[in-house]
Amino acid sequence: MDMQRKDIHNSDVPVVCRSCEARHGGVCGVLTPQQLTELSKHSTRRWVGAGSEVVGQGERVNSYSNILKGVVKLSKMMSDGRQQIVGLQFAPDFIGRPFHEESTLTAETAIDTEVCIFPKPVIERLVNESSTLGHLLHSQALKELDEARDWMLTLGRKTAQEKVASFLYLIATHLDPEKGETMTYELPLSRADIADFLGLTIETVSRQMTKLRKDGIIQIENNRHLTVPVMDRLRRAAGID
Repeated sequence: MDMQRKDIHNSDVPVVCRSCEARHGGVCGVLTPQQLTELSKHSTRRWVGAGSEVVGQGERVNSYSNILKGVVKLSKMMSDGRQQIVGLQFAPDFIGRPFHEESTLTAETAIDTEVCIFPKPVIERLVNESSTLGHLLHSQALKELDEARDWMLTLGRKTAQEKVASFLYLIATHLDPEKGETMTYELPLSRADIADFLGLTIETVSRQMTKLRKDGIIQIENNRHLTVPVMDRLRRAAGID
C-alpha cells in the first residue's frame, strides 16, 4: 500500500480530488490513479444540513458515502419507535457496509456535513478489484467494533462524570487526531443527544459539564463552544489510562 501511494503523483489525480482533505485518509487513499479517476466519474460531493438523514434504517442501499467534513450520528430504532444513538462517524470515515442490501441503522448528520457519494455497484466492483480497499474497509469495521467495546465499558462501569468526560475526549480526539495539548472545538451534539448517547438524563449531563468547568478541566462558551486547556486532565477525568 505504501508503494502504491508513492506512485500517485498529484498530476495523476483527478482535478476534483486534488484539494479533497479526506483523499489521503479515506477510501480514495488506497486506490490507483486509474481507479480514482473511474470513481470520480461517478461520485457526487454534497453538503448535507444538520439533522438530515443520509440513510435510513431498513432502507435499500443504492450508494455509499465518504465523510469529507462534519459529524454523522448512527442510531438504531426499536419496533415501538424508541431510538438510541449507537455511534458517531467523522472524516474520513466511510458510511455503509458493502454488499449489504439494506441499511441496519440510520445515519443522520449531527452538524452541517460534506459527503462524497458513490454508487453501490462502483464501490463493490472496486472492492473486488482492490485488496487494499477491502482491507481498509475491513480495518474500519474492526476499529468501529473496538470502539463499540470500549463504549460498552464506558456505559456499563464509568461514573456520570467519567462518561461525560469520555464523550468530550472522544469528540476532541476524532475531530483533530493531531491534537495539541490545548483543544478548542464546537460540540456537534445537543445536550439531549449527548444524554441519549451516554444513557444519562439531560440534567445529569449539564451538571457534570458544569462540574468539569468549575474544576478547570473545560471552558464553555455559548453552550457549545468548548476549550480543553490541558488534554491530559480531560483524559484522566474520563478514567482513560
